[in-house]
Amino acid sequence: MFKENLEARYYTDPAIYRREQSGIFNSNWQLIAPRSRFVEKGDYVATDIAGTKVFVVLGEDGELRGFRNLCRHRGAMLLKPGQGRCRSIRCPYHNWVYRLDGSLERAPWFSHADGEASLTLEDWPLHDISVALWRGLVFACVESPKTLTDQLGGLLNEMGQDPIEDYHWTEQRTLIFDANWKIYTDNFVEGYHIPGIHPEFFKAIDFEEFETTAKDNLVRMTAPTKGDLFYRGRWLWMWPNWTLSFFNGGMNTSRINPLGVDRTELIYDFYFADLSDEAREARQDTIKRNIAVIEQDFDICTHIHQNYLSGGYQPGPLSPRHEKGVHLFQKLVKEHLQSAGEAKPN
Repeated sequence: MFKENLEARYYTDPAIYRREQSGIFNSNWQLIAPRSRFVEKGDYVATDIAGTKVFVVLGEDGELRGFRNLCRHRGAMLLKPGQGRCRSIRCPYHNWVYRLDGSLERAPWFSHADGEASLTLEDWPLHDISVALWRGLVFACVESPKTLTDQLGGLLNEMGQDPIEDYHWTEQRTLIFDANWKIYTDNFVEGYHIPGIHPEFFKAIDFEEFETTAKDNLVRMTAPTKGDLFYRGRWLWMWPNWTLSFFNGGMNTSRINPLGVDRTELIYDFYFADLSDEAREARQDTIKRNIAVIEQDFDICTHIHQNYLSGGYQPGPLSPRHEKGVHLFQKLVKEHLQSAGEAKPN
C-alpha cells in the first residue's frame, strides 16, 4: 500500500492551526539568527514564531537571553520586529522600563497613592524563553520540553564535516505568499516537482540520481550537478520548519513561518566565505538566483491551498522514491498534533 498525503483539513482548518501554534511552534526550537548579529550589549533580534512575538538580546554580562515580546502591564509589543540595539527595554505604551536581563526597572506612577501599596517591581519580570547556540546559529524555544541537540537529531552527524562557521552572514530576505506553511514544506522536502516547476534547475542536475533520505528529524536531498548551477547538490530540511542549502562559496538558511492558516513567510539568511568588495557582484547574483528558484514554488502552493479549500480533494498516494521527506514531515506533524490534543476523526 502506498502512503497517503494528509487530508485537506490539516491545511485549512483554523482549529488545527491553533494546535500547531502550541504543539509544534511553541514547543520546538526555532532558528532566530546567526550569533554574529549580536555584537554589542543591547543588540537584539525581534521576530515572530507562528504568531508569538519574541526577541533575543545580548545582556550586560555578554549572555544571550530570550523573552516574549510583550509588556507585563497590558501586553503591548516592546521592540519592533527586526534587528536593533537598546540600552534598556521601554514599553512604548505606558513607559514601563525593563533591564536587558528582563527584570522590571521602573513602572511610572505606581508609587504610593491614596493609601494603596506600591508595585513590587521584582514580581513583574518579562516572560523568558529558552535560548541555545549551535555552530554559530542562535535558536529559541518558547516552551522547551527537549534540548536543542535532541531536536537536531540526524543533523549533528550530517553537518560534522561542513565548515559552516567559515561562512559569514551577509543579508536577509523575507518572502510572503498565500498558502499554508505545510503546503510549502511538503514542496520543499521532495524533488519530485523539479521537472515541472523548475525546468532550468532540472536541466542542471542529474535527476535520475536524485536521492532522498528521511529520518531522525532530517530530510536530506542530493543530486549530481552539471552545467551552470549555483547549488552544490545537497539540500537539507530540519524539523519543524527550517532549511539549509549549500551553494558555491556559501550557504543559506530559511525558516518557514506561518502568519496564519493561509499565509506564510520565508525568512532567508545568506552566508558567504568571501565578503570582499570584489566578490560583491557575485554574491548578489547568487542571492538573486536563489530567490528566483524559491519564488517559482509560490504559484503552485497557492493553487493547492485553494483546491484544498474547495472540498474536492481526496488524499493521493506518495511516491516511495521521491516523497519520503513528505511522509516523514507529515508523520511528525500528526504526532505533535495528537500530543497537543487533536481529536482523531471518527
